[in-house]
Amino acid sequence: MINTSNQPSGLSWIWLSVVILLLDQGSKFVATQWLVYGEPVVLLPFFDLTLLHNKGAAFSFLASQGGWQRWFFSAVALGMSLYLIVWLKKTPRTMILQALALSLILGGAVGNLIDRVLLGYVVDFISLHWQHYYYPAFNIADSAISVGAVLLLWDMFVVNRSGVNTAS
Repeated sequence: MINTSNQPSGLSWIWLSVVILLLDQGSKFVATQWLVYGEPVVLLPFFDLTLLHNKGAAFSFLASQGGWQRWFFSAVALGMSLYLIVWLKKTPRTMILQALALSLILGGAVGNLIDRVLLGYVVDFISLHWQHYYYPAFNIADSAISVGAVLLLWDMFVVNRSGVNTAS
């Protein structure tokens, strides 16, 4: 459904992207100031805070490359962020779940983009594990992207297939 210029759009949810961005950048600042690189601070038997720098993409994909990946992933994140803004603008305001999902993804993408451009890596500090099995460290931006992606898939394949009209 295409939104005309006089109808309210999903851009009214952009405030959520800004909140995610601020939470992400603020938490990364605190983690960088308070944590020692690579040294876990155990909070629970399965959860600790460990400051790490990810020069790659998800799960440190391409992290060991010579540095070109920084600009490649930055360009991809910038392009996707612009695409998400256009998608939000075209999303009718009444499609709340879709707008919510896109706003979460946008906030997370911009949060990690800022790190990559300014620092050359993404700051990660949340570590989940069970015994000796560790999930890759992540941050608030990664969490927002993941939750947003799940909500977007839910909206696309469950809500819209169930015959529920999210635009009414």
